[in-house]
Amino acid sequence: MVKFLPIFATQIIFLLFLLSSFTKIQVHGYAKTMNKNLMGLKKEKLTHFQIHWHDIQSGQNPTPISVVRPPTNTSTNGFGIINMIDNPLTAGPEMSSKMVGRAQGFYALASQEEVGLLMAMNFAFIEGKYNGKMPVIEGNGLFRFARGYVQARTHNFDPKTGDATVQYNVYVMHY
Repeated sequence: MVKFLPIFATQIIFLLFLLSSFTKIQVHGYAKTMNKNLMGLKKEKLTHFQIHWHDIQSGQNPTPISVVRPPTNTSTNGFGIINMIDNPLTAGPEMSSKMVGRAQGFYALASQEEVGLLMAMNFAFIEGKYNGKMPVIEGNGLFRFARGYVQARTHNFDPKTGDATVQYNVYVMHY
């Protein structure tokens, strides 16, 4: 019986090699390379969103709320302030244009010398095909395995009130 064990083990190794070649799965210790077709991932596509983000600090119902305000701040630009946001996303630059979702997350003033923002937010759409989806890096649903980039351009800023409208061009590669 011991003589047949090496032949049996060789057959098992050959069978595993054959299966991994057939399914395009390569095992490397704790990680394995998988065939995206086996996970139901089809052809990758590029989606472009052009939306307008409204940060409304004035009025009765501001969309950013300061959650951290450093007690001793010698910076003239607000270094250390962290605001939680629930900002409207609209199709056009005016607040009266069609609302397509909300930007929910936070931004922090992260530079001592200049205006430097650290931002983390979800775009929660309420319109169309992407309703309920969030196109963020490593998103969910239609945006799983997503990657991309954002180009942001200030459309309007009122230094008296702090209100701002920013045009976001979001480019997302997804399946």
